[in-house]
Amino acid sequence: MALDPIDYAVISQSLQAAAREMGVKLIKSAYSTILREARDGSAALLDRDGNVIAQAELIPMQLGPIGATIRPCLELYPAATLKEGDFFVNNDPFNGGQHLQDVFIFTPIFVDGDVVAFSASVAHHLDVGGGSAGLSAEATDVYAEGLRIPPSKWSMDEDWNGGRLERMIALNIRVPDQTIGDFNAQFAANAMGAARIKQLCAKYGAAAVRETMRELMDYSERRVRAAIAKVPEGVYRGEAFLDDDGIGDSPIAIRATVTIRGGRVGVDFAGTDPQVGRNINCPYASTISAALSAVKTVLTSADIPFNEGLKRPIEVTAPYGSILNPKPPAPVRARMLSAYRAYDATMKALAQAVPEQVAALGFNTTTVTCLAHFGERGYAVHLEPMGGGFGGSMHRDGCDAVDNGLSNCSNTPVEALDAGYDFFRIHSYELAPDSFGHGEHRGGAGFYRRYEILKDGVTVSLYSDHFRLPADGLFGGGQGVPGHAHVLRGGRRIELKSKSANRVQKGDIVEILLGGGGGYGLPAKRKPEDVERDVADGLVSPDAARSVYSARSAAE
Repeated sequence: MALDPIDYAVISQSLQAAAREMGVKLIKSAYSTILREARDGSAALLDRDGNVIAQAELIPMQLGPIGATIRPCLELYPAATLKEGDFFVNNDPFNGGQHLQDVFIFTPIFVDGDVVAFSASVAHHLDVGGGSAGLSAEATDVYAEGLRIPPSKWSMDEDWNGGRLERMIALNIRVPDQTIGDFNAQFAANAMGAARIKQLCAKYGAAAVRETMRELMDYSERRVRAAIAKVPEGVYRGEAFLDDDGIGDSPIAIRATVTIRGGRVGVDFAGTDPQVGRNINCPYASTISAALSAVKTVLTSADIPFNEGLKRPIEVTAPYGSILNPKPPAPVRARMLSAYRAYDATMKALAQAVPEQVAALGFNTTTVTCLAHFGERGYAVHLEPMGGGFGGSMHRDGCDAVDNGLSNCSNTPVEALDAGYDFFRIHSYELAPDSFGHGEHRGGAGFYRRYEILKDGVTVSLYSDHFRLPADGLFGGGQGVPGHAHVLRGGRRIELKSKSANRVQKGDIVEILLGGGGGYGLPAKRKPEDVERDVADGLVSPDAARSVYSARSAAE
């Protein structure tokens, strides 16, 4: 059908606004701090065939491949067979999902008895069972990581609100009140999206809404192809390294070959190291999302809607059995670590094609810390994702002390933790001076987060990286400072491995340093007034200013 241009503009913007509204509903309805405060969840609208139409600007990693997450469900239960009250659930890393903690829920939206679209939400759940609370840091297979829900269809009337699915989930997790509360937040977000789609169909007709969905995807595809056409054709290569696999000390290589030709981009991870025996393996859906995010960030503008059309000119491949496309039953809980190195390797390749559009590498490590305690009331679990410093770019310094691009979580306020937990408290939270790579534009500063343990019997688990291999600078910029994790006990400093589970004692201080980003360009080109400002702000020490920038006047 031919769309009226005004109708198209209104409907297309309404679809995107509805996805954002779903995201707000998800966060504001949440029970756990990981979703309510850190905002580790996402929402989207999909068409009847499972193509992403619009999404909330929350977590890029979760939504890039969401079409691949619903399609196994649709293969088992086609849209034409669904009825009001049905919904899909999938968190299987080897069947379109990512890691088990990210549970995807899809709700069909009916108009006049037909499915016109799906509303979708995903939340990182505080606990989904498994061998240990929150992280399952030492799991050697996916079975030890928690409850695995295959692509499946359920009914709100029969299976939720006290039904069999809700009871099964609640029985297998340590913090059922918070987890079931977050599931209900997902259902509330999906209901919001369904209401908005039905309103649009009532006003403009279902046919017009469907046609707008198709045109919106085509629009994104045209914009992306136009952006790719401006990039020099060629084959570009980059590589990045993980510190280790959590068992040995050998670095793990991730290699990307980016081919730009004929208006298309291919990202091939051939040559990447094989999968490993710990939880840093990255499911293929997450690898696709990481590569897509790198390409979109570098080659396109922020105003291009992230939908299925954007992906059409981009192909991502990774060898089966590699750390970026593991065979089951590989553990995958910490897949963000490998995903970020896939992102880094793709960025390094693109830096050769469009150097002015690429930033130096940030700390680019989702450091997740889990503090858990079992007391008289059962388990209390706190899960916190943290970032570090961004990399500097051609035009500006890297951002200080924020989460990284793929995860995009907010910090968890100290006040929320004080109100919610009685077995630890935040001892200090501060920027880390001299933690970034120097350059014409310096990297972003990292930060310290220190936890004071208030009770015995507390477990601190974490996964992180860049403890040994720092974030690289670009075009002469310096490297960022690596991170670390220590327990301060009396006068002793006990080192914690970057991927580990640890018992701590009452009175211990657990110190986490999130490192800084790499610098961009030669430090000698940095403006003296920028060095002076950093010294005045306490981000650069006088000694570093003198030794790196020869800025004696700034140090004085």
